[in-house]
Amino acid sequence: MNQLDFQEEITQFADVILPVPVPRLFTYRIPREYAGQIQPGARVIVQFGKTKVLTALVARIHPNPPKQYQAKYILEVLDDTPLVTRWQLELFNWISEYYLCHIGEVMNVALPSGLKISSQSKVQFNPDFEHPDLLTAREAEIVEEIKKRQSLTYDELARFADIKNVYHLIKSLIGKRAVIVFEEVKEKYTPKIVRKLRLTSFYADAGNLTELIRQLEKTPRQQEVLLEYLRHVPALRSPELNAHGISKSVFSKNEELSDSSLETLIKKGIFETFDIVVSRFAEDTGVIASPPALSEAQQLALAGIVQAFEEKDTVLFHGVTGSGKTEVYIHLIEQVLASGSQVLYLVPEIALTTQIVVRLKKIFGEKVGIYHSKFSDNERVEVWKGVLSGRFQFVIGVRSSVFLPFDNLGLIIVDEEHEPSYKQYDPAPRYHARDTALVIARMQGARVLLGSATPSIESYFHATQERYGLVTLSERFGSASLPAIELLDIRQARRNRGMRGEFSLALLQELGATLEKKEQAILFQNRRGYSPYITCEDCGWIAKCDSCDVSLTYHQREAELRCHYCGHKEPVPRTCPACGSTKVKTIGFGTEKLEEDLQLHFPAARIQRMDLDTTRSKTAFQQMIQDFEKGETDMLVGTQMVSKGLDFDRVSLVAIFDADRMIHFPDFRASERAFQLLTQVAGRAGRRKDRAGRVVIQTNNTQDPLLAKVIHNDYDGFFAEELEERRQFFYPPFTRIIRLTTRHIEQQVAQAAASRLAALLTAQLGTDRVKGPETPLVERIRNQFLFDVLLKFERNLNLRAIKEKIREVVEEVVTTKDFKGVSIVADVDPV
Repeated sequence: MNQLDFQEEITQFADVILPVPVPRLFTYRIPREYAGQIQPGARVIVQFGKTKVLTALVARIHPNPPKQYQAKYILEVLDDTPLVTRWQLELFNWISEYYLCHIGEVMNVALPSGLKISSQSKVQFNPDFEHPDLLTAREAEIVEEIKKRQSLTYDELARFADIKNVYHLIKSLIGKRAVIVFEEVKEKYTPKIVRKLRLTSFYADAGNLTELIRQLEKTPRQQEVLLEYLRHVPALRSPELNAHGISKSVFSKNEELSDSSLETLIKKGIFETFDIVVSRFAEDTGVIASPPALSEAQQLALAGIVQAFEEKDTVLFHGVTGSGKTEVYIHLIEQVLASGSQVLYLVPEIALTTQIVVRLKKIFGEKVGIYHSKFSDNERVEVWKGVLSGRFQFVIGVRSSVFLPFDNLGLIIVDEEHEPSYKQYDPAPRYHARDTALVIARMQGARVLLGSATPSIESYFHATQERYGLVTLSERFGSASLPAIELLDIRQARRNRGMRGEFSLALLQELGATLEKKEQAILFQNRRGYSPYITCEDCGWIAKCDSCDVSLTYHQREAELRCHYCGHKEPVPRTCPACGSTKVKTIGFGTEKLEEDLQLHFPAARIQRMDLDTTRSKTAFQQMIQDFEKGETDMLVGTQMVSKGLDFDRVSLVAIFDADRMIHFPDFRASERAFQLLTQVAGRAGRRKDRAGRVVIQTNNTQDPLLAKVIHNDYDGFFAEELEERRQFFYPPFTRIIRLTTRHIEQQVAQAAASRLAALLTAQLGTDRVKGPETPLVERIRNQFLFDVLLKFERNLNLRAIKEKIREVVEEVVTTKDFKGVSIVADVDPV
């Protein structure tokens, strides 16, 4: 053996990412038959532990065996070419380091479920079985069935044996060495298959086909089937069209045609069936439209953005609501796609995609891919593979779109960049899609455009410090004016008996006038359900969740109480469980109650509710928005969903409830959130110059300074005041924040772990940078008690070094004997 041959025989190893919360990569041996085939970014099947079979991602290949353990062999290779790009592997590493989580957790969230592997236990006959006399008559019958079918799943075996608990039977057969249990590993993604039909090659000939038509005159039902085919595929005139055939479903949909006649023609060899793989996304055969013409102000904004991109990689586009930011985006996208680069357009909620996608599809056609959680696993896999193959050069999606396999990004647009929906809360990684987009752009040399009518304090601060470019669009499109905003004093109205439930008489008059003018109204209440909670008038009992430290929300339509944290549901009690009183009543109101009360006040009005409860299905958003756009809905009641980018011509009135609770929520971002929400919701009104918009805000305090800023659309004034307060109290953007939360089923253990965590971190970072431990607003979720430790430190400190200290301290706490079972969750840059 020469030196070259010896080198070729050197065993190769692969470090792989496993979709489990472990702090490192694992090394597996590459079998000889796969040597030279496996590439970083490909998926492989590996055994982890004694029983688990997992999908892993190859991170790197090398010749070094692990020192701490014996490397197992890779079981199977799933991809000939990488499914994950090198940019994505770099991104996974960055996210795990920055957001203090494990790289396996990043992989688990990044890959669509359809690209992961499911393993299903199957039972197979043992070829070495030598003692059939040990089997009972029933077992012998089952073994024969297994031999005949080669293998059976547990479910198939249970059905054949006609028993529910099949595990006892399998255990007996394994003990007698009659069967072997193995894991059949399957990829979850399945392509969409359409069965088609065409004439066999002999009858595709025009002469033979003419003769066939004549012969079938004796069997008219068979002739009808053939003529139906020829109506769709004119094979006599254009024989080449026969190769494409038509879907077999064409015949099954036509009730006048005989299914048996079709099957007879197939048996005779006149027709043949074949399968093709098709896209799950409907092909757009419409004419591609031109990008919309821009107003003079929009043209100036576009030119300003292009110029700013020459000096800055990131530009903040501050345009008032209704200014036409989307039209400017479209022109930018067109320029980038024409250069051959890819575009990612991020939106915070699926609700936004419904209107935007329709507009962008008309302009960019089949270049556009859509990616969000309401899609099925298979649909998301198709988009993923479409980006890899180059089919989709442009993707519109929610936060998880940052994980798609782009390798040539030219532009990332983050629309409504201020939205907290861009932040992932649970499970890890608790990443922020806006900030992650900035990192991706830096990796690939792309530009980032952050768009908002109410930018986040951090983004606007970076723009004022010239870290970002800043372009402003301060007028509405088409000469439309910003809506007039009126504050209604509901405290005064209650004193004067001017309230009807949660509606002031003035608001009811406004709503009535809107209906008379055949215009539309949006009513905003940032709380779903019928009522926040129910209570007993006699003893004060409040319905609470058994697993979480929160009250249960009353949902009238389903007649149940729900926990919005853990999903627990229970029926509404007829009497008080504490004292037996029948005086159980609801307190407060949510979107469901507003909808009900509206229907009482305006029985003839067509009312819809848009919240998490009414939009769970894949098409619910789209249908609701289409109905509203067509004018088939008069009033739309909703939560935050109605505030985000929706554009309706007929909306002339917006009503806002419970603004005070938003403003005075105990959080340092409460004022910012309230200003953004109120401004965004108000911006849905009067978006056309021929329809003046009005906004009514019901409040207990008409003198609140924040409401004055909202009325005058004074973002700069609000920003200046808020920034000074943040500076004074040492909050972002002047600091970085990391929140560490201990979780345990015993309150004392969770608290002791948090105290120990705070003490160790104080010793490392100093008392000024460590706050707590403190109990959060919700002290218990899913039967686990929570305690927070807050870290605040200067932006100029070495962030990587601080995080390394945090990792060491967290590991020390969770490995302490007294804190067994404690989990510590890190939330970097909480919002």
